[in-house]
Amino acid sequence: MALYRGKRRRNAAELLVRRSMDSREAGTLLRHNMNILRGILLQDNRKFVKVWTKTSKSPIMYENGNIYFENYLNCYSCLHTEPRNLYKLPKRSKQEKIEDVLLCQSPLEKTLSSPSDHKPSILALTASNWLYRLSADTGEELQKVYLSPKCKFKYLFWNDSQETFFIKSIQTKETPLERQAGISHNFMMHLAIFHVSPLQPVGILEISKKVDVVLSQSLLAVTYRNKSVKMYSWEHIQQMKLSLGKPSALLGNHTVGDMPFGIPVNIQITGSLPVLFEVSCFDSGVHVGGHPWHYIYTPPQKTHRGTHHIRSLRDGTMAINGIQNMDCCSLESDSILFHPDDSGRIIHFGPTTIKKFKVTALCPLQPTPDVTVTSSGRTVKKRFNQLDDDPCQETFRMVVYENEIDLLAVVITNGVDGEGRAQVQLRDNHSGQIWRAVDLEELWDETFQHELFFDRDTIVHVEQKNANFCCHVYKLVTIKK
Repeated sequence: MALYRGKRRRNAAELLVRRSMDSREAGTLLRHNMNILRGILLQDNRKFVKVWTKTSKSPIMYENGNIYFENYLNCYSCLHTEPRNLYKLPKRSKQEKIEDVLLCQSPLEKTLSSPSDHKPSILALTASNWLYRLSADTGEELQKVYLSPKCKFKYLFWNDSQETFFIKSIQTKETPLERQAGISHNFMMHLAIFHVSPLQPVGILEISKKVDVVLSQSLLAVTYRNKSVKMYSWEHIQQMKLSLGKPSALLGNHTVGDMPFGIPVNIQITGSLPVLFEVSCFDSGVHVGGHPWHYIYTPPQKTHRGTHHIRSLRDGTMAINGIQNMDCCSLESDSILFHPDDSGRIIHFGPTTIKKFKVTALCPLQPTPDVTVTSSGRTVKKRFNQLDDDPCQETFRMVVYENEIDLLAVVITNGVDGEGRAQVQLRDNHSGQIWRAVDLEELWDETFQHELFFDRDTIVHVEQKNANFCCHVYKLVTIKK
């Protein structure tokens, strides 16, 4: 068994004994369980094999061990040796088409009124502005709420994961006839905010300016046309309390969440809100994280394109080595973000290089040299620079973090003999060491879109081929000697 922490090898049996002797909280037991799973996953007599493939004419989604087909109507579970069908719902009309979903887990520390509230559920937004809560195991309808007749809601996002979420409408645009008649809309966008357990509305906020708005960790982030991003505290925004199924004076004493009135506009921004943070950036991209708090952005000036600046959130001071430039020549741009393991580190990857560093330290992997060696050992210098993400050379395509077993899944492609071949390397999250390599059986065509999910003992590869989609599932198995 490969060692991943500590100085001495521990086998699964020893970890099981330690787990049985440990009487601490459930979180400690879960960590022991994940250590056992990680140890089993990295044993020499285990490997990932392809067990299942399914195609679809509509996009395929993966979430928490389930694969969704036919716009979330057909669900397969990946918890078995190969995926099994959980449920298949009747086809919906165009008006009842599911636009977006969120998966909800039941809180362990709360006692909820309905037994169904203690099981995983799906929040589904339909084209007709209905919000449904469905059972994640059966697809059964548990609850439904009508949002509003005033706008077209389209997108679901978490504000605080598994606590509060918001629904974002499309921007209201004036038609040519409305412009000719001098008719203008007072409000361009709406946000509907909800608590999850139990499902209750916080309310609806109207946005009057042509801006882009998101809500995250109770911060309202507003992007303006001049490429300025401003953040405001949700605590300074006033709202009138609402309750589903109860009458509201804002609706003329009609019931909240029922047709045709839905949820009233009860959130008001009065006066000038204090700005907590402001920055001008290219493409509205700002990442906040780290220990202590820092932010990553690209300045709007053309001279800074391709660079990433890392500054202190407290006073804007540039971090040591705070300007990062991958300096790569590729069709797709490099990516940089705060590591999702909450370590405060930053991960920066491009076609030939992966960097993981703290605010003051860099640990880059070495990119491939700009030379080619033939089978006879003769070195041939290139007459022109090849694209760093050329399909014919080894290229990093994506990095996926598995938080429960603390491993990185790095997808690498190498066009051997003109074919697009891909390998998933399972690497140590801290040292970058390769623990296991999984060769994907299917070809990896870079002209199409790909997604990869690494979830404990399962790897799911979803690809788009022209107008069709295909899902490939790999499971961990024991090699028979």
